[in-house]
Amino acid sequence: MVLLDIRLMEAADVEPTATLFQEMQAHYRVACPSFADIVASLAKRPGGVDLLVAADPTIVGFAALGAIFPGPGLKPGLFLKDLFVSAQARRRGIGRRLMQAAARLAVERGFARLDWTADRGDVGLLRFYADLGGTEQPEKVFLRLAGQALTDLATADWGGRPE
Repeated sequence: MVLLDIRLMEAADVEPTATLFQEMQAHYRVACPSFADIVASLAKRPGGVDLLVAADPTIVGFAALGAIFPGPGLKPGLFLKDLFVSAQARRRGIGRRLMQAAARLAVERGFARLDWTADRGDVGLLRFYADLGGTEQPEKVFLRLAGQALTDLATADWGGRPE
């Protein structure tokens, strides 16, 4: 039995993690930047972004996390942006272990919560998160600005008028 090592991504993990990012993009059938661009993005990711990797000894999964503030009691929280496990490594508890590591990281840092989103139509994924103790937040709505809408708001000129 191979031991699973879950740790914060190190410099030596960047290229293997980039390969896993390519697999994730193919899994979701979305466009993927070049390998070199992924490596550069991973090496220069924004401050406050952590990547937990799962290695057995190769990188087989990751959790991408970012700090959020404020949260309940004006304490910070941790936001899970992505959780992904390679197809060849699924059904071995790696996703569960990555979520546990994310929760542990939040607790160690004094954060009040761990938040994430999930595709409403992915029943298996929702069951996985519910089994971990995750609860849907029906009072919240997930919104996004992207593409032209993001640019439009960023460049809007309201002439200094208060809204």
